[in-house]
Amino acid sequence: MNEDNTIDYYLKTAWQSAANKYNQIASRFGITQVTGYVLINIHKEGTAVSQIANLLGVKTTSLSRILNNLETSGFIYRETNSADKRSVKVFLTDLGNEKREIAKDVVRKFNAYLDERIPSEERVALIKTLKRINQLAVEYNPE
Repeated sequence: MNEDNTIDYYLKTAWQSAANKYNQIASRFGITQVTGYVLINIHKEGTAVSQIANLLGVKTTSLSRILNNLETSGFIYRETNSADKRSVKVFLTDLGNEKREIAKDVVRKFNAYLDERIPSEERVALIKTLKRINQLAVEYNPE
């Protein structure tokens, strides 16, 4: 099998190109693609650390370094649930909200750029196929 003719090869290279572009743009604002993604997914009422970990597809222990960096940078703060000390919610600071809006704007502009260049029927077919690949990946159970 040649690696450049597998579906996962094209998925990986397409995402890597997008992530690299996001990182180039994000660096102009003092953040990274991952930082922007985390900030976008923290809601006004706070977001549980476990929920952020699920969105990123990482374990909560792996997320700890990212959150520590965000806290040190003044983008977030954490609050522990007084009833359940294991439950921690993450909230945005004013600076975090500013960076969140920048990240959202970058995502909107990039998606508008793609929308202008990928015809609607291609986009619909692509999204349908990607959803199907995701479903199949979840269901896949090698013997």
